[in-house]
Amino acid sequence: MTITGAIVLFAVIWFMSLLVALPLGLRTHGDAGQNTQADPAFAPVNANVKRKMMWVTLVTFLLWAPLCLVIASGWISVSDLDFYNRFND
Repeated sequence: MTITGAIVLFAVIWFMSLLVALPLGLRTHGDAGQNTQADPAFAPVNANVKRKMMWVTLVTFLLWAPLCLVIASGWISVSDLDFYNRFND
């Protein structure tokens, strides 16, 4: 695995984790009963994005490090995942 491949893998896992984590624990103005003329009912009340990004980074690193280790060590290769024998001659 190259450095670029490791960075791309980290970015993909990070963005997927962020998209999963963003709606977790989110309360809207409609849920809190704070509807006003200035705020729509779907506007978030407690969106602490900085804290979620820090948690996502921690979780991503915990997922990324073993995955990079497995890929770089060669424990699992493309031929191990070839269930239909398409890559064998």
